[in-house]
Amino acid sequence: MLLPFIYMLSLSFMTDTQIFSGTVSFLPSPYTGENYKYVVNNADIFRYFFNSMFVAIATTIGQVIISAMAGYAFARYNFKYKEILFFLVIVSMMIPPQVNIIPLFFLMKQFHWIDTYWALIIPGLFGGFGVFMMRQWFKSMPDDMEASAKIDGCSSFEVFYKIALPLALPALATLAIFTFITTWNSFMWPLIVTNSDAMRTLPLGLANFKGSFREITDWGALTAYSVICSIPVIAVFLLGRKYFINDILGGGIKE
Repeated sequence: MLLPFIYMLSLSFMTDTQIFSGTVSFLPSPYTGENYKYVVNNADIFRYFFNSMFVAIATTIGQVIISAMAGYAFARYNFKYKEILFFLVIVSMMIPPQVNIIPLFFLMKQFHWIDTYWALIIPGLFGGFGVFMMRQWFKSMPDDMEASAKIDGCSSFEVFYKIALPLALPALATLAIFTFITTWNSFMWPLIVTNSDAMRTLPLGLANFKGSFREITDWGALTAYSVICSIPVIAVFLLGRKYFINDILGGGIKE
């Protein structure tokens, strides 16, 4: 699985002569940084990078907050139509996202959000998977923890903020990583709701960069662009992997 990524990194430091030499080399000798210079000079990559980063971070924060609050409510509270509402959340996970593209586009158009950050961020703030995952996590939290916190004088919100959220950090980190990667790699939705070059994200910039070569494909520059696109995703995963803990509640309470 890692081999293509390693080879992509290697190709990004090769000249065209080395790439088409007919031999596979994972350590280019000599290596060159001209491909990265070409990308920086011929693509508005800093603008695309900012757009992708801003949209991915805003969407991730929003979805984590909304999913945590909704999941906690479904797990720990009883209210009218609770089961019906949760059923609708589950149903939303089963509908292919392509089905919603056209009505969602017209909705964005009615709000005059086309070619704005609102259209890129708002539709991604809710996700049925996030609500379902957080609900399952909070249901596994021992009732004694919540009861003990209330005896100590915590309000319902304080129990959620001071007790439930810290314990749910592995689930929150997992959801954040999945959301960030999905948003960062999104291509179809940004393609539909953006018109100007200033609002393009990195995947759109990569497609446009590929098309700018016309008949000739500059593989060295393309792999350099792809490496730049991959760095934030890899960094986010490496920073969040320590939170993938299965049994964090194991020693939280003693009967």
